[in-house]
Amino acid sequence: MTSWESALMPVYSSLTHALAEALVDVLWFVEGSDDEQMDPDDAVKVMEGVAHLVSKLSSEQRNELIELLGTMADAESDPARREFLEGFPEGFGLLEDGV
Repeated sequence: MTSWESALMPVYSSLTHALAEALVDVLWFVEGSDDEQMDPDDAVKVMEGVAHLVSKLSSEQRNELIELLGTMADAESDPARREFLEGFPEGFGLLEDGV
C-alpha cells in the first residue's frame, strides 16, 4: 500500500462499520442522482432492495446498524448527509413498529 492510499483510507473499528459506510455511500449517491445519472426506476429498485435486506436483519443486527449510523451522523460535517444518516433508520425500515 502506498502512503497516499493509507492517507485516504479511513480505519474502521470493524468490518460491519466499513460495510455500513460503503452502503451509505452508495445510497447517498443513488439518493442524490438526477435522471441523467441513474434511471429513476433503477434508483427505486436499489432503495427498495436495501430496505428489504435490512428488514431481514435480526433485532441485534438492526440495533448495531442503528448505533453505527448514529456514530456516523455525529461525525458527519456535511449537514445534508448528516440528515440522511439520521433519517436512515426510519427511512429504510430499521425501526420496528412501536419503537
